[in-house]
Amino acid sequence: MAEQKKTEEHQPAVKELTTVEQGLLYHQAIDAIRTCYDPEIPVNIYELGLIYDVKVAADGGVLVIMTLTTPNCPAAQTLPREVEAKVAAVQGVTAARAEVVWDPPWSQTMMSEAARLELGM
Repeated sequence: MAEQKKTEEHQPAVKELTTVEQGLLYHQAIDAIRTCYDPEIPVNIYELGLIYDVKVAADGGVLVIMTLTTPNCPAAQTLPREVEAKVAAVQGVTAARAEVVWDPPWSQTMMSEAARLELGM
């Protein structure tokens, strides 16, 4: 019994983030995502509209819900991993996961105005 109590005492308490801290991590995660580019399009994936949602948990974990321009996108294997790595590198993020979804399907209407201007649309 004493061994169990001793082990419990040595485990660090998990600090929960405040909503302000979660909001800060959210914006920092978006900034990190903006450094990711589709290799065929010279616009970051956030401005392309490939990021559907970014969720920051109270424990600092970040879930990125994203899509790709097409299911056959050449970057299908690398882009989600790049997003995870860049978000995980943000100070305060305890874990990062990118989940690729296909609904709703991506279309050019999801691009930001800045992306359209950059692409001459």
